Amino acid sequence: MGFLTPWFLAGSLAVGLPIWLHLLKKHKTTPQPFSSLMFFERRTQSSIKHRRLRYLVLFALRTALIVLIVLAFAHPYIRRQPAAPARSNEITVLAIDNSLSMRAGQRFEQAKQAAKSMVAGLHPGERAQVLAFGSRVQAMSEVTDEHAPLAAAIDAIEPSDARTSFAELARSVRSIAQSIHLPLRVHLYSDMQATGMPSNFNDLQLNAAVRLEPHAVGRDGAAPPLGNFALENVVAPRRVYDGKKTRVLATVAGFGTQKTTRNVSLLLNGRVIETRPAEVPENGRATVEFFSLEAPYGRNKGEVRLEGADALAADDRFFFSVERADPRRALFVHQADSARGLLYFKAALEASGQAAFEIDPATVEQTANLSPGKYAFVVLSDVGALPPAFENQLRDYVRGGGSVLISLGHMSVGRAKVPVSGDPIEGTRYAGREGEMFQTAAWLDPSHPSILKDARWDDVKFYQAIRTAPVSARVVARLADQTPLVTDQQMGEGHIMVFASTFDNVANDFPLHASFVPFVQQTARYLGRLDTGPASVLVGSFEELRDSKEKGAAVDVVDPRGERALSLDEATKAQNIQFTMAGFYDVRRPNGRNELVAVNADRHESDLTPIPPETLALWQNTASGVAPGGEAAAGERKPLSLWWYAMVLVLALAVAESWLGNRHLSEDKEAAV
Repeated sequence: MGFLTPWFLAGSLAVGLPIWLHLLKKHKTTPQPFSSLMFFERRTQSSIKHRRLRYLVLFALRTALIVLIVLAFAHPYIRRQPAAPARSNEITVLAIDNSLSMRAGQRFEQAKQAAKSMVAGLHPGERAQVLAFGSRVQAMSEVTDEHAPLAAAIDAIEPSDARTSFAELARSVRSIAQSIHLPLRVHLYSDMQATGMPSNFNDLQLNAAVRLEPHAVGRDGAAPPLGNFALENVVAPRRVYDGKKTRVLATVAGFGTQKTTRNVSLLLNGRVIETRPAEVPENGRATVEFFSLEAPYGRNKGEVRLEGADALAADDRFFFSVERADPRRALFVHQADSARGLLYFKAALEASGQAAFEIDPATVEQTANLSPGKYAFVVLSDVGALPPAFENQLRDYVRGGGSVLISLGHMSVGRAKVPVSGDPIEGTRYAGREGEMFQTAAWLDPSHPSILKDARWDDVKFYQAIRTAPVSARVVARLADQTPLVTDQQMGEGHIMVFASTFDNVANDFPLHASFVPFVQQTARYLGRLDTGPASVLVGSFEELRDSKEKGAAVDVVDPRGERALSLDEATKAQNIQFTMAGFYDVRRPNGRNELVAVNADRHESDLTPIPPETLALWQNTASGVAPGGEAAAGERKPLSLWWYAMVLVLALAVAESWLGNRHLSEDKEAAV
């Protein structure tokens, strides 16, 4: 029992009033002179005893009346257990966590054994279903009351490399409850890893038809969480273009661990190249650098391995792929008397130290004998009139999937249209270098591959820009006066990018700023269709298998176990594939762009810290049936107030006290007479 307004209990001090009236205040009479009492007979009135008894009852009534009034104003209440909703035909759901963290110790085996014990304890006629979940939920059985299929479904669950997602489990459970229109009793078997909780707690919301019963496996509630070391990340190049040794950077993380030293090894194609120690602080991180990676030509399997055993061995290996190839060639066409743009453009491409492209310079006159088809992309740097045959070849080259980058300068003003694309040239905007006579880039499209998300062109001064009227091109950058500075037009399968200024430092000072190098490198990779993806991806990531013109062509994908990941039908129709396990996927495309994809498990699984008990209790309570608007559901019970009961007793005691008090006064009057 509790009180809603307990401060009214201070009124219980008023109990002193009847005590004062009955015990402390004595009735005193004034002595009156009287004659001799010798003729009076001495006797004791029998009514005195009864009158005293009535005094005590009246005292008790008045005391109880005051106490009840105080209790009534204090608003007493008692808590009631929520009425258990009718759960006829309840379905038992056995949800087993098969994420990466369940591989620690014997957690996964314990979860399966506990689920099988639950199946064995089901009463005849009780129906159940088995689910396996990690980053997604998989139904392992139908809803059935037969124990054998349920036990077989539990045995069929295998550990995975996926990340735990309790939000995905909650979503699936809600969907099941809504589809079958029956109450669910969900037994959750998991290590209750805290990193599996979503950032938004509302994603865990359950409805009133779901009753969650979590079963933590693999840990004692009084024991601290298991300590675990993991290779958290590895930074390595995706492709190399020379025979120099390459730098590899590995990060080792400790979760719930003491300070120690662990050996870290670098492997290439299964062979150990180098081993270095890593001093990992308590619950901290350490980095290890390798400078001995020398990849042979072709696709290579790289790996960094953490030596020694710990709680979770699956995260002690980190895979990456590295491909050694020769640089691709690009054609740079310029006027014979203007080579400054070539100088700056080539220097920007070579600034990374791993140049993916080599520039073949050519003057306008030399293009008559060149075929653009053998180049990764073509650059036209402020050219005047091109040989008609070469310009027609460029159009066919672009329609077939090639790319052209065009810069416009004073030589382009005399042309009525932009080379190859045919967009009209409306004129030029020229500003002198005196005073503030220049334009700046007022807007950039950060979603375009040529523009880095953190790129800043605010301080670049453009003294001359050629104004064009793009018909179907996408505007990537604009000057302050809304002149299109960079545009991207798709023609057939290829692209034409137009830069409305030059690559030298005459029409602008762009080559003198730090933003010029990443712009040139990103644009070259985009136009040259050079895959710039990372050296590894996470389990659950998707990879595109074919483009629009390769529809119907077969794609062969071999998973880390050496098995084909796609069926015959999927090999000809699937547009992408999801990587579901750690290791190397060999993707063989019909256009010859074969790829070795390294896949690693999400390192959030390496932190084995469990969910706090209070958070787990809150999740269980989300099935209380509270509507989004805040109204209580039918099954919710409010505290039972005792105020009305107290007031009824107050009324009854008041009537009894009044009646008894009147009797007492009448008898006193009779005695007085």
